Amino acid sequence: MKNSDKGAKDELRPEYSFDYSKAVRGKYYSRLLAEGANIAVLDPDIAEAFPDSSSVNMALRALLELTRSTQRLTRHPSEFDKESG
Repeated sequence: MKNSDKGAKDELRPEYSFDYSKAVRGKYYSRLLAEGANIAVLDPDIAEAFPDSSSVNMALRALLELTRSTQRLTRHPSEFDKESG
């Protein structure tokens, strides 16, 4: 099998060049907040376990469901009386 990368150069194509001296830090930050975007930065070891946002959402939903179900099991009887009364 031939290696197609033999003739490849380490240079970027001109359309991918970017002048970082003109970059603006946080340019879209206020727009993201206005749109209600929730962004969380994961530690590297956690990010390794979750390849995409869908898997993070599934894990968090499962955790929420678990806490809701165990919360009902650990309440004292007096707390049930307060809810129903």
